[in-house]
Amino acid sequence: MPALRFAVVGCGVIGRVHAAAIASLAPHARFVLAVDEDLRHAEALAQRYDVKATDSVADALNRDDIDAVAVCTPSGTHADLAIVAMRSGKHAVVEKPLDVTVDAARRVAAVQRQTGRTLTVISQHRFDPASQAVHEAIRGGRLGRLTSGVASVAWWRDQSYYDSAGWRGTWALDGGGAVMNQGIHTIDLLLWMLGTPVELFAYVDLLAHERIEVEDTAAAAIRFASGALGTIHCTTAAHPGLTARLQIHGDRGSAAIDNNELSYLYLNGNQPGPPSLDPTPARSTAADPAALEAAAHAAQYRDFVAAVRDRREPLVTVADSIRSVGVISAIYQSARTRQPVDLQGLPFA
Repeated sequence: MPALRFAVVGCGVIGRVHAAAIASLAPHARFVLAVDEDLRHAEALAQRYDVKATDSVADALNRDDIDAVAVCTPSGTHADLAIVAMRSGKHAVVEKPLDVTVDAARRVAAVQRQTGRTLTVISQHRFDPASQAVHEAIRGGRLGRLTSGVASVAWWRDQSYYDSAGWRGTWALDGGGAVMNQGIHTIDLLLWMLGTPVELFAYVDLLAHERIEVEDTAAAAIRFASGALGTIHCTTAAHPGLTARLQIHGDRGSAAIDNNELSYLYLNGNQPGPPSLDPTPARSTAADPAALEAAAHAAQYRDFVAAVRDRREPLVTVADSIRSVGVISAIYQSARTRQPVDLQGLPFA
């Protein structure tokens, strides 16, 4: 199969991560075109990789040398861009979330079915060795009956982060705060590990920031179809910025992932210890959003390129992404109404 040729739409911090991930997969993928409504941003990224630049999405989608589009724009624009890309015959990789509402996400799913294009939404930590090890242990029944899970993202964002762009901290384009923007990856892992959610209750609040519409702190309790219970904690008000942590517990074993590394694993009555992972410490996004590394994104891009080639679904499907957005939307609904939300009645798929 020839290299899959990509346009990156949105050339800010996250667009640069996507460009690096694509470039790292040569000869199987090629970064061909940088697209940004501010042509200076597109040209700056294009110059780094010796590719072309444009400020027109329409022009990019009309090009015959583009096979796929990486959507790296503000969250509330993701659905519309993904839809127009697929209708133009392109595949799509969408930075999280798929969009900021379940309805918008479901529109993407409908067009994906109509066009037959391949689409995935970034949930790069599914590809971490730690996440893969825990998920495989669960699938093999080595934790026994799953009983509970904890997803906690205790990060810090100073006020300048929210002040840096007019769309940050808005419902329309950011879709939420610490839950939708920072917590979504760990929530996705919790759902991937524990399965179908059926009910939740939540509180959210704005406690440490100004001039934003959304929450910087949230806590939720969630129940799964298996009977397992979970808690979700997300904040950007935990100075100086701690870690993202996931715990999964069963009646025969437990596992903990901390800062994307396997910190504890006890299976079937023995503790094998964490696998041998890369000892090089990664820069942490706990306090610095620009510290995001491209390696995990590259692993997801590798899966995406293979999915296009093999005409199969990627590991992270549109349905998975709708479920994550649906659970987060339910957290906001529960916080507004001060009532539990029955997730079995929500149109996730």
